[in-house]
Amino acid sequence: MRLGLTFGYWRRGPASGVVELAQEAERLGFDSVWTAESWGSDAFTPLTWIAAATSRIGLGTAVTQMSARTPTVTAMHALTLDHLSNGRVILGLGMSGPQVVEGWYGRPFPGSPLTFTREYVDVIRQVLRRQGPVELDGRYVQVPYRGDDGTGLGKALKSITHPRRPGLPLFLGAAGPKNVRLTTQIADGWLPLHWSPYNLGAYGDALHDKPDDFRVAPMVQVVVDDDLERAMLPVKASLAFYVGGMGAKDRNFHADLMRRFGYPDAAARIQALFAAGDRDEAIAAVPSELVDEIALVGPAARIRERFAVWRDDPHVTDMIIGSKNPTTLKLMADLART
Repeated sequence: MRLGLTFGYWRRGPASGVVELAQEAERLGFDSVWTAESWGSDAFTPLTWIAAATSRIGLGTAVTQMSARTPTVTAMHALTLDHLSNGRVILGLGMSGPQVVEGWYGRPFPGSPLTFTREYVDVIRQVLRRQGPVELDGRYVQVPYRGDDGTGLGKALKSITHPRRPGLPLFLGAAGPKNVRLTTQIADGWLPLHWSPYNLGAYGDALHDKPDDFRVAPMVQVVVDDDLERAMLPVKASLAFYVGGMGAKDRNFHADLMRRFGYPDAAARIQALFAAGDRDEAIAAVPSELVDEIALVGPAARIRERFAVWRDDPHVTDMIIGSKNPTTLKLMADLART
């Protein structure tokens, strides 16, 4: 199993020791490090910082939000950093939800997210292949622009810069079964924010026809602590934020996933408590059973035992670890090698 390390996104400011932790992950044989964005720090700039201080480890965005940039701009970011890092970029893309797309980026949320994703990826692939000028007359993406409010002077262009890797790996962060199925058709890998090796039916048969070399790289929080309840707290806090705060009441993909995992009542309670401002209560409402399914928490011996279930999962090829503890990274590197 390949291991990755995720730094996520910033809140108050960049965490200290990020470069040193990335260097330690590289030394331990980790395959990749990953950054994210929501409505604050961006994903590409921290990767550039890490790239300058490392030499081998892959550099992934998990995820950069599609609504934040046109597909050609996203491709420019990726191919530029890929050159500067000697071919180490993994481009992870995500849709986000209506609350962020319309509330932060000031764009309409697409009525057909699957069509939008397919068009967006199509344009990025064209830029990276550089076989000719980029052209797409799509429902959401028009390159060159063909809208009635344009000048009509747009010209189809081919990237001035030759991409270092026409086949630069492209992953998608998807939550719904239809989106996951599309991901297996147009991307090189999938970045589940939450995955349970104990509940392989949560995404239906979306992975049934995936290519043999398709990568499934879930985010997995790892908290080593002899006190199991204390170890669960940061995972519960994260789940409460995503289920309660990352989407509207009736349009929250994280809450939908929690329901598919088998916790519909808990999802509704978390949303209600979070909306009422009772964040501590929302965190307490996250089921411990769910935390144990999607994360590795507790004493080191317990984590070793439960890691075996992840290692034997027929779908998972990569585990992207959420931890800022060097000792925890060493534990996971040792487990991945056994």
